[in-house]
Amino acid sequence: MASRLTSKELRARTQTRKKPAARSEPAKPPAPVASVTGSNAPSTDLNLEASIGRRVRALRQRLQLTATDLAAQAGLSPGMLSKIENGGRPPRLSTLRALAEALHVPMTSFFADFEERRDCSFVPAGQGVRIERRGTKAGHHYELLGHSLAGDIVVEPYLIRLSKDASTYTQFQHDGMEFIFMLTGKVVYRHADKLYPLGPGDSLFFDAGALHGPEELVTTPMTYLSIIVYPRQ
Repeated sequence: MASRLTSKELRARTQTRKKPAARSEPAKPPAPVASVTGSNAPSTDLNLEASIGRRVRALRQRLQLTATDLAAQAGLSPGMLSKIENGGRPPRLSTLRALAEALHVPMTSFFADFEERRDCSFVPAGQGVRIERRGTKAGHHYELLGHSLAGDIVVEPYLIRLSKDASTYTQFQHDGMEFIFMLTGKVVYRHADKLYPLGPGDSLFFDAGALHGPEELVTTPMTYLSIIVYPRQ
């Protein structure tokens, strides 16, 4: 026979059944994990010395000059130029002026990473900057018709003249793309393992990472436009 409960015992059992279950503490959200990107883009928080040094090196490499050559043209020691390019020494104003003259650029181009501007370059006829490059010794005359100071892309437009005494040179090689538009004269132009006969009105657009240059000077003197485009470093 089932045992009988007193009224007191019955009330105690009923209250126990109605007692709400203890609430568990809500789980804490996991601590945020710092995000890491895989970008290799250069940091934009460079100090002024490092920015100037990077621009000097990039401009020197565009002209295919060695550090020794640039140091000699600017009246500096190779060690001093190395310190400037590596951002280890702030250059004096006179040093920047000498480097700008040797690199054929305005002094303001050294500060391009710290300035935001919209480029516009006007060059009157016959007043382009005369540039010395590797082809100069072969009688190739370069006239820079403009320059870009800022932006991710550098564009260098040249007017190139080859005199009657000029010689062939097919060892040009540099970063970026190049566009050639013939104005006067005739030439057989080499790009890698192919030859292209060019006359007035003809054009050639190619990857400048391959060896290129005039293979045969058919009719001289000749002139052509050369526009070189490459990413700014």
